[in-house]
Amino acid sequence: MEYASQKPKLIIPEYGRHIQMLVEQAIDIEDRKERNNFASAIIDLMGEMYPYLRDVNDFKHKLWTHLSLMSDFKLDIDSPYGKPDRAEIYKRPPKLPYPQKRMKFRYYGRTIIKLITLAVDMEESEEKTALIYSIATHMKKQYLSWNKEIVENKTIFRDLEILSEGKIILPENYSLPASRDLVKQNHSKQNHSKQNHDKKRSHKRHKRKSKH
Repeated sequence: MEYASQKPKLIIPEYGRHIQMLVEQAIDIEDRKERNNFASAIIDLMGEMYPYLRDVNDFKHKLWTHLSLMSDFKLDIDSPYGKPDRAEIYKRPPKLPYPQKRMKFRYYGRTIIKLITLAVDMEESEEKTALIYSIATHMKKQYLSWNKEIVENKTIFRDLEILSEGKIILPENYSLPASRDLVKQNHSKQNHSKQNHDKKRSHKRHKRKSKH
């Protein structure tokens, strides 16, 4: 018995070994016209495997590119899109510009920094006041989520002042939701996410059992 692990590795496994074998057969066809017709038939078979993608832009173009890849660029045919460039396809993508500056208070997240910057640039208004309240509340919630301990409001106010470079200063009597209430919210959200995850897993198991 021949195991799949003993067979040559598939270049694009999604199409299966039968399509790969047809591609290799196409490479050996000497007559160019016959080879072109055979390649077009393979493209039709590949397209039938993903009918829901037929209306996607450049779907046919991708199929012809995949055909060339599966032949290791050895299939000499008259593709309607020309022969793909091996160097271009295998070109390494540019590195992502990761931020180099080390972030203070990482547990608050970069979104908070963006919101603080936005609030600083706003003119004094009810909207700005509401945004600052939301920022401070979310900071307290994040602090409790990551540090697992009760936090005083003045700690949040100090961190907000530091992160805003002294441009947002809240008075000590400024009111934020109590730590215990925010902890309850965090636990409730975590439990809700866990319940949804368990439901999805249970549904998948039920589907697998139904198939058998």
